[in-house]
Amino acid sequence: MKKSFIFGVILAITLSIISFFCNNETYSMILYILAYLFIGFDILLKAVKNLFKGEIFDENFLMVVATIGALIIHEYPEAIAVMLLYKIGETLQDIAVDRSRDAIKELMEIRPDIATIKKDDKLTQVKPENVHIGDTIVVKPGEKIPLDGVIINGNSMLDTKTVTGESVPKSVSENDTVYSGSINLNSVLEIKVTKEFGESTASKILELVEEATSKKAKTENFITKFAKVYTPIVCLLAVLIAVIPTVILGLDLREWVYRALIFLVISCPCALVISVPLGFFAGLGNASRHGILIKGSNYLESLTKAKTIVFDKTGTITEGIFEIQKVVPNNISEEELLKITAYGEMYSNHPLAISIRNKYNGPYDETQVSDIEEIAGEGLKAKIFGKNTLIGNAKLMNDNKITFDEVNEIGTIIYVAVENDYKGHLIIADKIKDTTKNAIKSMKKMNIKETYMFTGDDKNIGMQIAKEAGIDYSEGELLPDQKLEKLEKTIEKSGKVIFVGDGINDSPCLARADVGIAMGGIGADAAIEAADVVIMNDDLLKISEAIKISKKTICVVKQNIIFAILAKLIVLFLGIIGIADMWLAVFADVGVSLITIMNSMISLRK
Repeated sequence: MKKSFIFGVILAITLSIISFFCNNETYSMILYILAYLFIGFDILLKAVKNLFKGEIFDENFLMVVATIGALIIHEYPEAIAVMLLYKIGETLQDIAVDRSRDAIKELMEIRPDIATIKKDDKLTQVKPENVHIGDTIVVKPGEKIPLDGVIINGNSMLDTKTVTGESVPKSVSENDTVYSGSINLNSVLEIKVTKEFGESTASKILELVEEATSKKAKTENFITKFAKVYTPIVCLLAVLIAVIPTVILGLDLREWVYRALIFLVISCPCALVISVPLGFFAGLGNASRHGILIKGSNYLESLTKAKTIVFDKTGTITEGIFEIQKVVPNNISEEELLKITAYGEMYSNHPLAISIRNKYNGPYDETQVSDIEEIAGEGLKAKIFGKNTLIGNAKLMNDNKITFDEVNEIGTIIYVAVENDYKGHLIIADKIKDTTKNAIKSMKKMNIKETYMFTGDDKNIGMQIAKEAGIDYSEGELLPDQKLEKLEKTIEKSGKVIFVGDGINDSPCLARADVGIAMGGIGADAAIEAADVVIMNDDLLKISEAIKISKKTICVVKQNIIFAILAKLIVLFLGIIGIADMWLAVFADVGVSLITIMNSMISLRK
């Protein structure tokens, strides 16, 4: 399309130049008309098709009427220049949208193609669609759970990021409910299916994205709205200018038809049809230079109108990286407590274990650790430095009758006991991003009235993090459908809403919100596809920057609209009374267009 457009522009300009120097009037006219057709044929075609659809008064129709009017009065360069400028503006807008906005693609492969059914001690692989409620399925380590169900045999850890967005693996055992899309990490699980494939959590996430996207109203282009009123009025006035003075007053027909055609040339909304989309295009370009990808000009408008922002927690408000917040020893040094714990977690790939090893960062002597026994959902037993050691949660301590003080602080608590003697605990929590607090303050300065945080994490943890970040409200322990339900209620209450997230589970909310903003650096592909705005470096401060750019863009676009309309009205009046000639008509069209274009490019450059 771009090659065709460039070829058409070059050919049209070449033919126009040849026509200008051609001494034969007939040949010159033919070349000009050919140039006009090369550059404006698709606009002519659209106008004709719209006539048959009943869409008469749109910008395509007015462009055709105005430029053909220019051809009739032998202002061939004017007709070509007007159509060329219109096409450039239209093409720039198309490029902006094509580069940044694709239809939401299929989500990442969260639904496996195969399910393993266990029947009469035999394993059979079938499509998930053929599994029924009550069937028993077997999920091996590394496999995705194909359908929702309840564990009837086995203990394991699940990666539930695709469902809840929580980055810490979840411990599950018999009678626990598990959701499709989760990944089994450790041991074989036997699961009794409780929902059909079409009703499973993974399927629902996909459906929610499609439904939420369809609910989002498409912003109709301002010029199309304007042309529906402006075009019929202009055409009627042109007819009246030609007919009334000649029929009723008996004035010269040629003179008043000429004035009517000048009126049409002047009234062509070239400055608007170019400068408005170009203004938005410049705003989109400015945002991209700041690492903010906005997938369409309508989202620039929506950013300026939103008064409420809803955030996901993990990876958005927080780093999504777990760190030790406190080391609290009991009759032992902090260094010794940390060393014992790090030795116990030496071989584990669990995020909590990794955070402990990162904090210790010391040398290891593998001969000092033996008899490691992992206890699902509790922790581990091991012989460390020749002593029986317990490392895990409160349940592990209670099961082994260890006397300890249970801690109620926010975060994951790791208790340590050596030879049945309690030695202290570690508190591990997800760290709030360094820029989060300033970002929330900055957004509130940009006229954001309310801030919310929705998370699949524990309610108390969510409330604590929201309070620390300066967020007004927090909702915890939410699955994707519950997040979407909460978002719907927020939209009903608050009007236009921005949602900020990074995970696959955030996709329905990103698609449903008036503006969905995804963290591009760490965001899942599905979240980036569903979002309307992508922050490339994951800095929340970029959100207030995006709002600022949007406000400036809308301001520049309004300046262009007001200037273009006022200039048109003044010259239109001068044309009616016979003062304006074709040169002034050219200024009212091309000159005003160039001024508004320059205003857009210069004002939105910084």
